[in-house]
Amino acid sequence: MIDYKEFVLDNGLQVLVHEDPSSEMAVVNLLYKVGSRNEKMGKTGLAHYFEHLMFAGSQNIPAFDSALERVGGSSNAFTNTDITNYYITLPAVNLETALWLESDRMLHLSLKDKHINTQKQVVIEEFKQRYLNQPYGNAMHHLRSLAYEQHAYRWPTIGEKIEDIEQFEKNDLLAFYQNHYTPDNAVLCIAGKVKFEAVRERVEHWFGEIPTGKQSVVAPISEPLQQRKKSKEVFGKVPTEALYKVYRIPGRLQDGYLSCDLITDALSFGRSAVLEQKLVKGGSVFASCQAYVLGNIDPGLLVVTGKLEKGVSAEQGEMALEKVLDDFKRKGIPDQVLQKIKNQTEAMKTYESVSLLGRAMRLAYYAYLGNPSLINEEYDKKMGISGEKIQEAAKTYLNDNSAAVVYYKCQE
Repeated sequence: MIDYKEFVLDNGLQVLVHEDPSSEMAVVNLLYKVGSRNEKMGKTGLAHYFEHLMFAGSQNIPAFDSALERVGGSSNAFTNTDITNYYITLPAVNLETALWLESDRMLHLSLKDKHINTQKQVVIEEFKQRYLNQPYGNAMHHLRSLAYEQHAYRWPTIGEKIEDIEQFEKNDLLAFYQNHYTPDNAVLCIAGKVKFEAVRERVEHWFGEIPTGKQSVVAPISEPLQQRKKSKEVFGKVPTEALYKVYRIPGRLQDGYLSCDLITDALSFGRSAVLEQKLVKGGSVFASCQAYVLGNIDPGLLVVTGKLEKGVSAEQGEMALEKVLDDFKRKGIPDQVLQKIKNQTEAMKTYESVSLLGRAMRLAYYAYLGNPSLINEEYDKKMGISGEKIQEAAKTYLNDNSAAVVYYKCQE
């Protein structure tokens, strides 16, 4: 159990405070409820691009990192489909500096042309290096656009194409900032050697006068029900063929999601997992194979992906995979395997709670999901899922009618 206290400012900013007197440090984690799911066609990659802009300086702080480093702090951020998360670690005695920095860029971010153009080039270069110039780098672009027809999950967080990023104008950025970077669309978590009442007073001082957002956040377009398998061949300069197969599953808070998460644990967690034993060690088809869930807030994907041995086709890999999955659905999960993956779940929960930053991030994220107490409630629910429930979920969701497959082929 992670102890915390909570308050909400009049402008809607939700604040969580986790006191840990054993540490001399403090963490300031500011989560904005915006990710690539809040973008639209032609303007993709905006949430991730904006993450870069947030470090370019604000009205009163021209150099964000320099101001933080002077007080012994460090910062970073990440963007995914659902959220953008900024975090600062610094000595607790210098907490005020972090609050000043975050409040100033929430209210007075600098959108100067030089910052816009510089960060645009940084993001474009990242797009090229990670997604276009890497073997298999564009696989998830193809896979997402195949699996989704309407929803904004149909492109990765980096964006659908470089042209979208190149065409961003200042008006796009200003509208995005005013619509999403508001106190009522954020969760602030402060953890470490702090006192609740002192934190409350300083947060009110730095954030209390920031106005509530005036624009409404539009929900993404719902994805229609998939009723048939979809597939696509992709060619690239790669050493061996690869298979990318996804199945449509419930969203993060919906019934069935946790069972799907346990399915992938059973299939892929550890050297003794099903895919490793039957497809990699015990066969000559896959060089590697793994499964995982994306964990999206809206209905998402269970992903199975693997690199094939040289000379083996992606289609052959899919046939071998389907035999293993059919066997898994038919036989279910043995009690000792279920206990093992639940032990792993318990160990992971303990590990994530060790670091101060990990605790702050988790509190903020579960507050975004609707209630910080879900940290414990979700864990208890997951630990209570039976092998029969997992087998039932496998039969329901590992269904080719809800699958999308990319066969990544070697270019001649």
